[in-house]
Amino acid sequence: MANSGLQLLGYILAFLGFVGLIASTTMTEWKMSSYAGDNIITAQAVYEGLWQSCVYQSTGQLQCKVYDSLLQLPLEIQAARGFMVAGILFCAFGILVAAVGMQCTTCLADSPDIKNKVALAGGVVFIIAGVLAFIATIWYGDNIRRQFFSPSTPTNGRYEFGKALYIGWGASTLTIIGGSLLCCNCGGKSPGGGSAPRYPAARSGQPNSSGNYV
Repeated sequence: MANSGLQLLGYILAFLGFVGLIASTTMTEWKMSSYAGDNIITAQAVYEGLWQSCVYQSTGQLQCKVYDSLLQLPLEIQAARGFMVAGILFCAFGILVAAVGMQCTTCLADSPDIKNKVALAGGVVFIIAGVLAFIATIWYGDNIRRQFFSPSTPTNGRYEFGKALYIGWGASTLTIIGGSLLCCNCGGKSPGGGSAPRYPAARSGQPNSSGNYV
């Protein structure tokens, strides 16, 4: 069935987005040191993420340090942490809800209307998760952009977008598209799930034996 196929496609896209959100959140390369400009020291590369920062030496050594205090972190890191973790939790909940409401599963098979509403709820949860992740990555990326073009930022203190941001943007897009496909295919009733049409009782073709004819 085309309806069931689109639901399955949306579910797969949303699940891939869920995996991407986890990968993006745990990665260190949310921003990386920029080499634009003159007199840039390239002996080491600095990477900063939501949970730790790393320094990659030209000799091949990688040293990472977890952030010491949560309250001393910049606002964009604290906000990105909250939005990304919330997006992951919403996405995990959406996976469970959508699995119950999809037509290719046997859960709630006797109640097609409820099953459609559950699938719709799962799609909405996926969209919310994608929007939360979009807010985190766009806010963080915009802060990098503003600091990069700020005249007060020293040349060797500028950063550029890291790989985690691109993965986060892609994962957010997949999650929103998957949730939208689930929402778009939950409006109609599933085939065979509707009640059978009721017709008036057929009259008997034989005359009543006790009736009188005029």
